Amino acid sequence: MIIKLSKVARAAALCLSTLALAAGAQAAGDKSAYEQARTSAKSTYDADKKRCDTLADNAKDICEKEVKAARVKTEMQAEAAWKGTPKARTDATEKMAKADYEVAKERCDDLNGNAKDVCEKEAKAAMTRTVADAKAAGKGSEARMDAKEDKMKADYKVAAEKCDALSGDAKSACMATAKSRYKM
Repeated sequence: MIIKLSKVARAAALCLSTLALAAGAQAAGDKSAYEQARTSAKSTYDADKKRCDTLADNAKDICEKEVKAARVKTEMQAEAAWKGTPKARTDATEKMAKADYEVAKERCDDLNGNAKDVCEKEAKAAMTRTVADAKAAGKGSEARMDAKEDKMKADYKVAAEKCDALSGDAKSACMATAKSRYKM
């Protein structure tokens, strides 16, 4: 049965990586690509879940957690790419870490005593590290985006002030150029 589980895990990982690349390649704001990735993730999940039904006991439970995690990862990567914000990426990373944690915790069920306790603590620590790193990276990204926006506004004000020295069509053209250049 472990060999079957391994095949299911490899298939799920292959599907996940394929969908992740597709989701990662889409432009921010592309809702149709996001919806397509979600539909594909559901189809893959349904097919892989049926393969899990051939397993028994904890092997089946692990398989089910793996295919659920693969679906969560695909959907979260697509959502983060669609939204294109640091917060969306942070949220996606958190949800993917939690899905990985559920898989790792299920694998610990095959162990007993202290080995099981250690396994569960390691799984929890891995999730906590990933979530903490994602939050730190998200805050850094938000700060950089805020700084970039502040710089753009300041540069626009300078350009607009320079346009004030002009009049008529020249001033209108100057303001249009400034607005376009600084995305105002």
